[in-house]
Amino acid sequence: MKLAKRTKKTSHSGLDEIFAASKPGMISFAGGYPDSKLFPRVEIEQAFSHTFQSAPATLLQYNSSKGYLPLREKLATRMQNDGINTTAESVMLTQGAQQGIDLAARLLLNRGDGIVVEAPTYLGALAAFDVYEPNYYEVPMEADGMNIDELQKVLMKHEVKMIYTVPDFQNPTGTVMSLEKRKTLVQLANIYDIVILEDGPYRDLRYTGESLPPIKHFDTEGRVIFLGSFSKILAPSLRLGWLTAGPELFDGLVALKGGSDVETSNLMMNSVDSYLETNDLDAHIKEVKTTYQHRKDLMVSALEKYLPSEVHFNNPEGGFFLWLTMPQGFDSTKFLQESLIPNSNVSFVPSANLVPSKQLMNAARLNFTNVNDKDIETGVEMLGQQLKLALQSKPIRKTATR
Repeated sequence: MKLAKRTKKTSHSGLDEIFAASKPGMISFAGGYPDSKLFPRVEIEQAFSHTFQSAPATLLQYNSSKGYLPLREKLATRMQNDGINTTAESVMLTQGAQQGIDLAARLLLNRGDGIVVEAPTYLGALAAFDVYEPNYYEVPMEADGMNIDELQKVLMKHEVKMIYTVPDFQNPTGTVMSLEKRKTLVQLANIYDIVILEDGPYRDLRYTGESLPPIKHFDTEGRVIFLGSFSKILAPSLRLGWLTAGPELFDGLVALKGGSDVETSNLMMNSVDSYLETNDLDAHIKEVKTTYQHRKDLMVSALEKYLPSEVHFNNPEGGFFLWLTMPQGFDSTKFLQESLIPNSNVSFVPSANLVPSKQLMNAARLNFTNVNDKDIETGVEMLGQQLKLALQSKPIRKTATR
């Protein structure tokens, strides 16, 4: 059978390797999973039960493409409190933030259109964008977000339709975009007539430091699409996210959702709304943050203890991930496949999968949220041992990684 080219492109995204690297018995720092023990199971079950007990006749019926209005109102209020100027009429419920990424790409990208992504960036976003066959422009990451000077060079030289960014505790590096860069990004988008896709699934998960306004807060021309999700703060299997955007973009996104899946599950939307009516989401998030901060600090301590001096890592203020950087010339994919997994049964996400060009070779993403204390200590110790052996056994080539 002759399948569409988009199927082949998405099949090489690297997502399958991440799931394989999280198999039972392995100490996995690969998956970007929340800890299932922290899911409010009882409260969610009660919310579903209450929804059915007090169900209107329309509960199991179709809803609108925008989604259940009371839940959209609650989300609009949360975003307003976070500095985003929006209303319930400009909020749409989605199948996780991932659907929002796909809808934005479908709205904006034709084959060969330019899109700027951070290098490295979220693997799932690349899998979504690949379907539409864009021209990628990679902008390197710095300690405070993407390199704005390099971004300006790209925009001056190439026609770009969209910039994709995860400004808060970026996936995969854990970095936070500075206030000045957020403002400058909007200014550049206005000058060059570009849409910004702001992906914010980790925004509520700040463990230390002060929160910065979302990029959408500075949006003066309705060209920022903001994505949120319950996956990291409540439970992934709810498959419930949301987006807000200016009228022109929003209307197009709603129309595309109608043609994609008609609507998000009415039952799910009603039940999550019921949960929010009877529970304090922020109190739950606070409990989650306490656990995740402890694990992040434990991983940082273990990395300081066990990693060879040639390997560097950051200490993020929130989110799910931290970033390892090995010497130039080191191949983290080869190291993972030939040394780390076979000899230690430990896994991470190699950096090559996290850039469109596949040319960033000497780094890796580590997840700490879904690993217990013992496995963090043991896994990092074995990672350090294998890195020492790999760095001692072969000289590292002094070549650029990209």
